[in-house]
Amino acid sequence: MADADPFSKLLLRWHRREGRRDLPWQRDRDPYRIWISEIMLQQTQVTTVIPYYERFMARFPHISTLASAKLDAVLAEWSGLGYYARARYLHQAAEVIVARHGGVFPDQFHDVVVLPGIGRSTAGAILAFSHGQRHAILDGNVKRVLSRYHAVEGWSGRAEVARRLWSLAEAHTPTRRVAAYTQAIMDLGAMVCVRRPGCVTCPLVGGCKAHKQNQVHCYPASKPTRPRPRREVVMIMLKDSRDRVLLERRAPSGIWGGLWSFPECPVEEALEPWCRMQFGAGILFESAWSVLRHSFTHFELAITPQPARAPKRLTQRMQSTGLLWYKPGEPFDGGLAGPVRFLLQQMETGN
Repeated sequence: MADADPFSKLLLRWHRREGRRDLPWQRDRDPYRIWISEIMLQQTQVTTVIPYYERFMARFPHISTLASAKLDAVLAEWSGLGYYARARYLHQAAEVIVARHGGVFPDQFHDVVVLPGIGRSTAGAILAFSHGQRHAILDGNVKRVLSRYHAVEGWSGRAEVARRLWSLAEAHTPTRRVAAYTQAIMDLGAMVCVRRPGCVTCPLVGGCKAHKQNQVHCYPASKPTRPRPRREVVMIMLKDSRDRVLLERRAPSGIWGGLWSFPECPVEEALEPWCRMQFGAGILFESAWSVLRHSFTHFELAITPQPARAPKRLTQRMQSTGLLWYKPGEPFDGGLAGPVRFLLQQMETGN
């Protein structure tokens, strides 16, 4: 039925003329390369992803190299790309593929969708691109196209709206040329049916309900807004006599899980006694730097960078697997969150 659908026919015809064909993960149908690209492209634009993807694939060219790598090395290649849980899930999934599938990316949907970090849409996209299997996808770009074309009311995060969109995605997915169709609908959402859509160049404009109603900008419905809470933290940038700074590995879960960061003092704690308790000795505080703000999906983080100097006896004592002394500017084979990397650069340059 979908093969006679004017929606998919028009989309495929448009894609033959206008679609993207020169992206680095389109060079072959290797499911590993496609998998890495699909994870990186979650909530991240293509232009941002490309250099990270090229470096990541050069460092981890095969599933086995990714699975055998240390998590620090994986996070180091991911540093700056954000949403670090994606990198941790990639590493975990690679280990599962080696253990359960002999290091070969599985070609059955039920095996792919249960891998860490892979959901229904991502699994469908990987198998469509690598094996031409017919699976519908519903990423953010596709949601936008379908919501406008069918004038689907409501926020896609609501279960009933999601079911409606999945039903439409399934109905429009053809039985042939699935990989081309999948790329086509992704491209349309990324290139034409954007926040400020280029309706005059859209191949689907003739059947688009939102366009006919002159309400394109009403779709898709936005997530109900709530004020994002604000959190505050003091980052202790503790230097030793050799101008090395103390870093600690964060817990595996939570924000920046598994990355290296500065020790953090909660703002509700008095700084001097907290540091004495944490480090086991008094330290010399310098003037705090200006507050650095960082946005997450669900909250805003206000960081107060607090430089300090450590006595020699403390430097000798602070040695463990979760702590290290690092000289800003030297190579670092570990994951660093964006604000931490920025502060280290400032420490290196003396700004």
